Amino acid sequence: MDITATLVKELREKTGVGMMDCKKALAECNGDMEQAIDFLRKKGIATAQKRGGRTASEGQIQSYIHAGGKIGVLVEVNCETDFSAKTGEFTEFVKNLAMHIAATNPIAIDQEGLPADILSREKEIYKTQAAESGKPEKVLEKIVEGKMKKFYSDACLLQQQYVKNPDITIQDLLNEMIAKTGENIIIRRFVRYQLGEADAS
Repeated sequence: MDITATLVKELREKTGVGMMDCKKALAECNGDMEQAIDFLRKKGIATAQKRGGRTASEGQIQSYIHAGGKIGVLVEVNCETDFSAKTGEFTEFVKNLAMHIAATNPIAIDQEGLPADILSREKEIYKTQAAESGKPEKVLEKIVEGKMKKFYSDACLLQQQYVKNPDITIQDLLNEMIAKTGENIIIRRFVRYQLGEADAS
């Protein structure tokens, strides 16, 4: 059976699970939505969304300094228990995040964290570009929408493709960690310094 993007999106909205896991679950269950939800629940992934309300006050801050000392990153990731925070797996997860941020330079963790002035500036640029393309009016909005989608996937940490495995996003990586620990995990904040730049992003 052909697993459509619409089907994958629907499953993702119902479970809060990453795209790749949703696609895999639907493929395993021949496109059956209910079976796919059960499949994900059995794997412990679908409960990630339900854990979102639980307090995450433990965790770690890790740093990454790029070879040559030109780029440095600090990232804070929270979880629910000190036990999880002290595991090697959690430490590796936070360190990999810091390394990823050094490589990709995101603006914010998610869309909500993007400054309004940056958003309006980007939209304005894309509107101008679209208008100059000479395409029909009804197509222009779709062009701007597509460009904004691409901007979000570049600018928002959770929507970026993971540098160590471009088949998954950082959101997918986070969901995997939530499933493994059984805890609510939040990427709280990060700061990235680049030598010679006035402001850290």
